[in-house]
Amino acid sequence: MTTLSPENSLSARQSASFILVKRKPPIDKTEWDSFFDESGHLAKSRDFICVNILERGLHPFVRTEAWKFLTGYFSWQSSQDERLTVDSMRRKNYKALCQMYEKIQPLLENLHRNFTETRNNIEYQQGFHEMMMLFQLMVEHDHETFWLFQFFLQKTEHSCVINIGVAKNLDMLSTLITFLDPVFAEHLKGKGAGAVQSLFPWFCFCFQRAFKSFDDVWRLWEVLLTGKPCRNFQVLVAYSMLQMVREQVLQESMGGDDILLACNNLIDLDADELISAACVVYAELIQKDVPQTLKDFFL
Repeated sequence: MTTLSPENSLSARQSASFILVKRKPPIDKTEWDSFFDESGHLAKSRDFICVNILERGLHPFVRTEAWKFLTGYFSWQSSQDERLTVDSMRRKNYKALCQMYEKIQPLLENLHRNFTETRNNIEYQQGFHEMMMLFQLMVEHDHETFWLFQFFLQKTEHSCVINIGVAKNLDMLSTLITFLDPVFAEHLKGKGAGAVQSLFPWFCFCFQRAFKSFDDVWRLWEVLLTGKPCRNFQVLVAYSMLQMVREQVLQESMGGDDILLACNNLIDLDADELISAACVVYAELIQKDVPQTLKDFFL
């Protein structure tokens, strides 16, 4: 067991403190532009901007540009001229990839009889088609959609990519419940056996289906991209969602299928409230004697 430093505890309290007061307005275009100097270099630190995004969010008018920094489409150290060059390069690379695919698609269709059906099934099962739609709504050009989505998947691979991170997320969610809420963990171990493992769609869709609006989805996703207040914040989000059904599960002594149904009924959530709740969990977590497995995963 490892006790975290007072400095980390203070940081956690600060990251969760915005739930105690009315949230400041999101970062608008005027404020975003003030983060840059005359050459287009950021005059504020990456950490400063990410903390503000966590606590306040982004106005829709600056979201597209900000996400290009958050995903790695643009370097945080780049100038305006460098970003114009990068955007041009990404446009050309996207066109080259499309041309390459057009050339090899007939070959793949000939070699693999069920190629088209298999390709479509993989997209549907991952839920990527639903996620892609939000990127198409956010940006204007196809090359921006492609690269932003590509970089988003790389940044969140430990959340929404099944073969890389989802199983790990579910295991760590179970570990977190055991550590923070042993009463609930004991119930899940018995009557709720398998319920947590059945929550994999939360991670596959990056919680997209839980919110009342696209703005709420973008709000959570941009927080995940900041890496604030900690790594793998998505597991704390999932834990906070489970806490919403905890009392009902215990009072009604629900079994696995009923628990899953209750979790699936968590829709029309408010992203700010969920982010705040997850920040409180983080503040609670790092003020305890944290097992090394949780420390390695979150900190």
